[in-house]
This record gives sequence, structure tokens and C-alpha cells, in this order.
Amino acid sequence: MKHLKTRCIFLSVLLLVNILSSCQNKEQKLASLEPVPKIELENFFRNVEKRSFKISPDGEYFAYLAPWKNRMNLFVKKIDQDSAFRLTSVTDRDIAGLGWVNSQRLIYLRDNGGDENYYAMAVDKDGKNAIALTKFDNVVTQFIDELENQDDYILIGLNKRNPQIFDPYRLNVNTGELEMLAENPGNITGWKTDHQGKLRIATTTDGVNTSILYRATESEPFQELLTTTFKDSFKPLIFTFDNKNLYVSSNIGRDKNAIKLFNIESKTEQESIFEHNDVDVYNLSYSKKRKKLTAVHFETDKDHLHFLDAESETVYNKLKAQLPSDEQAIISSENKEEDKLIVRTYSDKSRGSYYFYDVKADKLQKLEDLSPWLDKNQMAEMKPIEYTTRDGLKINGYLTLPVGVKAENLPVIINPHGGPWARDSWGFNPEVQFFANRGYAVLQMNFRGSTGYGKSFWTKSFKQWGKTMQDDITDGTNWLVEQGIADKNRIAIYGGSYGGYATLQGLVREPDLYACGVDYVGVSNLFTFMGTIPPYWKPYLEMLYEMVGDLKADSVQLKNTSPALNAEKIKSPLFIAQGANDPRVNKSESDQMVKAMKARGVEVEYLVKDNEGHGFRNEENKFEFYRSMEAFLDKHLKKENLTKVQ
Repeated sequence: MKHLKTRCIFLSVLLLVNILSSCQNKEQKLASLEPVPKIELENFFRNVEKRSFKISPDGEYFAYLAPWKNRMNLFVKKIDQDSAFRLTSVTDRDIAGLGWVNSQRLIYLRDNGGDENYYAMAVDKDGKNAIALTKFDNVVTQFIDELENQDDYILIGLNKRNPQIFDPYRLNVNTGELEMLAENPGNITGWKTDHQGKLRIATTTDGVNTSILYRATESEPFQELLTTTFKDSFKPLIFTFDNKNLYVSSNIGRDKNAIKLFNIESKTEQESIFEHNDVDVYNLSYSKKRKKLTAVHFETDKDHLHFLDAESETVYNKLKAQLPSDEQAIISSENKEEDKLIVRTYSDKSRGSYYFYDVKADKLQKLEDLSPWLDKNQMAEMKPIEYTTRDGLKINGYLTLPVGVKAENLPVIINPHGGPWARDSWGFNPEVQFFANRGYAVLQMNFRGSTGYGKSFWTKSFKQWGKTMQDDITDGTNWLVEQGIADKNRIAIYGGSYGGYATLQGLVREPDLYACGVDYVGVSNLFTFMGTIPPYWKPYLEMLYEMVGDLKADSVQLKNTSPALNAEKIKSPLFIAQGANDPRVNKSESDQMVKAMKARGVEVEYLVKDNEGHGFRNEENKFEFYRSMEAFLDKHLKKENLTKVQ
């Protein structure tokens, strides 16, 4: 079974809970719980034991990342042996991703101090013939196709010729030789191959409209297949197995994305493979060996599988029966014969484990617990919730309460997600578990614009940064106060990226609601933010103007919703953390905010790391960040009123 997300060689039903009734129904159970002991901060944020397991195409070896000198390095071991061989010795920054090119050779990704200019390296499984394949200054490597039947080659995209656009290349993984397959005319933002590795689909944009181009063979010119506005979604997933038509995820003519069969000749959607009434469906799995669609993936409160193939469902049910019943299971890697699988498990209380499953023998073997030092019995439950906003919109989210403490008058951390066109999902979140262990309740909400809830919900966020999107966060905060769960005098707001922006805007817009805020690599000035985006975001700039605001036509609104330009309204103390090499949110965004706060004499703490980018990755920097945050939150959200459950 092949999941589209996990095909990348480089990188690895709705349950609504009323919190009050839930707390009442479980009061007797909670009464027997003691507040859990304070767990060392480092245990939440240290490197895991091993991760990113990939099985070789011949099914004989595992490759994975594991710590060496506090950095995640590449290791290989034979399946039937205990000893492993370390292939890399990096000490500056973790390896970002890995994959097998063939059963002899591996490829992995690195960047420079968080600049996200990822380059590819290759090495044999015995450590020989190591080579830097695409290490060019200020160039990003993108993956296009693993070229299944060409052991020495993969297809990649590089913005080497023009930093704003990516040209497709065939890359020799032994020599680093590059062959440009087509020259991007300037408007192509993505490429897709058929099952023989031929480039036959291109996606273009003029900034607002998106076109899908098609050609029958590589010798023919591309022809327009379909054009939509960016508000409609039409994403080619894979070709049909005869390479004649397409399976797509599309919401054209409806609110939710569905998986459809698209006829290229008639340019129409035909058979519906799967659709869901409440959420979008984006992902499709398939068997390359058997040439069958196997499953679709969709997310309500949790991730779900809907099987399209009886054989795949049987295999999955057999392995799932041998796993902990409270954990989700994902097939994250498989060999070419599809009879040896890597399975990744997780839950809200556990980072989970990796397993090796032999399909023919029906034998499951645990490879590694990711964080064996954390006891899931001491972790907090992540409960799906919903509330209604002031304008009648239903918002879904998650509430995590500290273990063994009454759900009343708690200090709370409001934690809006980044993106903003992303979503929070159910699963283990080390930040949330850390906060809960320190006695804080944590509220995460999928405010309007969060993805997965349909076109209408998404487009309601357009030009609403700092406005109704912020109201959704405020309404969630007030809802928690109304439920009696939150102490209105002990509420903090914390987020990263867009969540950092929402933190700053929350302090501006609701100066009396939050006792303090923590901004992690967040936007503070919408004018300078859109002027310092990475060059390869430039093709989408007109789209950003439509979604965030036009720098000229919407200048008054952008000024009013830029926290750095309205800092005089902030009363509460602020802690800001920033990576100096951040390519998405330039360091100047945080510098402006710190300067504005200091000019007013409002308390602000500032942590900058010169070897980090959009978020901290190095272990020692994460430790410092969370130690500083813990002290800051404790200072401003005193917790003397926590009440043990009786």
C-alpha cells in the first residue's frame, strides 16, 4: 500500500465532546488520580531514540535517523542483525530527511542553519561513495519522482537558474550529473509524472488563476487541460495505471474536496472514488506492485482510513490487531514486493513506536519506542471540542487538561496554530503535554481558514488576518471562561508563525484578556512580511494579496492589523523567540516588535538564535527556549489556586 505523502523519497467519526458533561461523567474516575509528578523539561523536547525508518527496496535493510553527538544522523542496519552502521557524522544540524534510491544507495537532505535551502547528499549503505549532489548557494532541492525502474536516477526540481521558479532535472545519484528536462517559462509551480516517470503534467499560476497543463508524451508541447481560480481546488494525484487519465482531489462545483476519476479527453470528472460530507479528502494510497487503489485518508477529529481494496484492508486489520488499541497506525514504508512494512503508531498520550511487519508471516516486531522515558499514564488526554463564534460559525478544536486537577479556574494557554492555512490534529504534541504537566490547560482551535473543512470555511479567512480569524480565537478563549474551566485572570496566548502573529494581534485587539503572550517566529508587520518572502514564494504574491490584503488597496486595513504598528495598545508582557536565518518570517518582524515594546516601556523578553530558522531544531536551543518560556509563564500565570480532585 502506497500513501502519496510517504512516497516522497526525501521525507518520510467526528467526535464532539461537551467538556462540562465529560468532566461530570468522569469525576469518579478522576477522583482517584493524583496530580502527576513534574517531568524534566528535557524529556519532552530531547531527540527521540530513532525515527524516520525506511525499508530498502529489497526488504533486507532498515535506514533511520538517531542521535549522535546531539544531532540526528543516518544509520543503517540489516533486518536480521542487532548492530547498526552510522553513515553520517553531522554535528551542526539534524539531517532533514532520508530515503532509499535503490537497495544499495541512500539519499538524504540537509540545510544551512535553518535557511531551508535544502540540498541532497547520497551515500552507499556501507558508507562508501558519499557525494554532495545539489549543494549550490541559495538553491532549494524539490523532489518530483523516485523513478521506480531507474536505479541510478531520480527527478528533482531546482531553482538554480532562477531563484523564483523550479526547473525539472534528472539527477544521477552516483555522479551528481544533472540533465534539465524542461525549462520553466516562469509560471510553472509544479510538475507531475506518469507511472513510467515521464513528465506529463505541469501546474501554472498567474498569481490568482491556476492552470493544469497536459501532454501525451514528453516530445509534445503542453496543452491547457483545466483552469480555475485559486479558490477552487483541483490537484492531480496520480495517473490511472494505464497512464491515460487522472485521479484527482477536487472541489470544483462543491464545497468539499473529493477523490475523483478525471477523463483527460473529455476534460470532465467522472467516477467518484470517495467523498465525505463534512471534511475534505486529499490523499490517496495505491499499490504500485498490484496497480490498485488501496485507501483514501481523511481527518475529522482523528485521521481515518477508508479502504478501496480488500487485500490491503485485510493486511491492515491483521497488523492493527497486534498493536495497542488506543493508538493510530500508519504504514510509513514498504519494500518493493509490499510484503515487508514499517508501521508507525501514535496517540495523544504517546509519541508511539515503529514496528516491522512481515506480511507473509503475519509477524509484528517492535523496532523502537520513540520516547520510552515518557510514561503515557502520566500524559494528558487531548479532547476534541467545538464552540460557536459570535457570527454563528462552528469551530472545532482540542482541549487538554492537566491530569488529576479539577477542570475549573485553571491557568490556560491559548495555542493558535501556524499556517494559517493548516490545522491542528489529534496526536502527541510535546508542547501541549509539557504545559499540561506544568498545570496549564491548553486550548487549540481550528479557526476559520483552517484546512480540511471545505472551501467556504477556508475562504471565510480571506483578508481576515487580525479580524474575524482573531475573533474566532477570542471567542474560544471566552467560551473556556464561560465553561468555568479557565481563570479569566490567568490566560496566556502562545503560537508560532501565524500563531505568533495571532499572539501579537490578540494582545493588541484584546489587551485585557491575556495576562501575557509568547510569540515564536511570528509576523508583526504585514507590509514588511510580504516584502521579505522567499523568492520561490513570489509566483504566489498576487494570491497573498487576495488572501491577506493588497499592500496599496488594503493599506488601511493592513496597518490596523499589523501588531508592530499598533503596539501602543498592548498592556501585557511579551516573550519573543526568533531564528536569525528564518526564510519565511524575517528576523526583522521580531526586531520591530521588540523595538516597539521597549519604546513604550512594556516588558518584553527576546531570544534569538543565530543557527536557527523558522522554528528551533537544535536540541540545546529547544531546551533554552522552553526553559525561558516556562519561567516567563510561571511569572505571569501564578498557579497557587490549582485544586486537587477530591
